Amino acid sequence: MPEPCAYFRGEYMNPKDARIGIMTHAFHYGTATFGGINATWDEENQRFCLFRLKDHYCRQLLACKMLHIQLPYTADEMAHITVEAVRRTGFRQNVYCRPVAYKSTEFIGVKLHDLDADWFVVATVLPPFSTSGGLRCCTSSWTRISDHQIPTHGKICGGYVNGALAKTEAQLAGFDDGIMLTQEGHVSEGAVTNTFVVLKGRLLTPPPSDSILLGMTRDTVMQLTRNELGMETIERSIVRSELYEADEVFFTGTYAGVVPIVEIDRRPVGDGTPGQLTARLQEMYREVAVGRNSRYQHWCTFLKPD
Repeated sequence: MPEPCAYFRGEYMNPKDARIGIMTHAFHYGTATFGGINATWDEENQRFCLFRLKDHYCRQLLACKMLHIQLPYTADEMAHITVEAVRRTGFRQNVYCRPVAYKSTEFIGVKLHDLDADWFVVATVLPPFSTSGGLRCCTSSWTRISDHQIPTHGKICGGYVNGALAKTEAQLAGFDDGIMLTQEGHVSEGAVTNTFVVLKGRLLTPPPSDSILLGMTRDTVMQLTRNELGMETIERSIVRSELYEADEVFFTGTYAGVVPIVEIDRRPVGDGTPGQLTARLQEMYREVAVGRNSRYQHWCTFLKPD
C-alpha cells in the first residue's frame, strides 16, 4: 500500500518513525532551511516529473551557507535521494517533497557556529491547492521581514513565522491570504508566494531588493513569459495603490503554481475574474511542470515507478 517515505539519518523509512530530540537547536530557534519540490504524476505517460529538482537543491545549499550549515551532500546527491524517496512511496499521484537542513545539536543557546547539522527529505501527498476561481486577499498589517533582519533569499524556517502571522490574520478576517508590504511600503510577498501584477499592458513583479524569496516558480514564469509570449517581466518596486489599479494580479509558488487573485482589500482586481494572461500562464506552467513541453525538459527529472 502506498505511504509517505522519508530519508532520515542515512535510511529510508516511514516519516512517523523519524524522530528528533526535544532539545534540538533547530526546534528551539528555527535554525533550519527548507524547500518544496513537486513530483507531478503524469497519468498519460505513467511517470513522475520532478520539476527543477537540482535548482531547488542549489538554492537550499546557498541558504545553508547563510546559516553556517555544512552538509555532506552535493545538490546531485540530494536530488538522487529525493528521486529514490518518491519511488519508494508507491504513489501514483502528485507527491510533494519537503527537504530540511537543520542544526541538529541538542543545545540551548542562541548562535549558529560550532553546531552539527543534518538533512532529511520527506516525500508525501498533500491535498490539492484550491483557488475556487481566484483568491480574495487583503493587505497584511504584518510587515514583511527585511533581508537585513533574516535572509529573505533563503527559505529560513524561523522567518516563516512572518508569513504564518499574515496568513492567519487574513483568514480569520475572511480572506484567503495576505499580501505583505516592506518597511518602505512596497509590495513584497504573500504568506508563501511571490506576487505579479499586470498593469497597463506590462507584467511587473517586486525586485530582489524588496525582501522577496527568489522563487523557482517566479523564475519559471518570467522565462516562459519572455520565451513564449515575447514579454519581458519588469522587476521594480510596486506600491499598494497599484494593486488596486492593476488589470490582473497573481501569486506564484511551487505548491500553488500560478494562482489568480480576483479581489484585494474588498476591491475587485480588473473585472473581478481571473485575467487572460494569468490563465495563459497557468496553463503553460502546468504543461512545463509535468514535462510535456520538450523545450523545457532540461528542467525535468522523470521517474517511471516500478
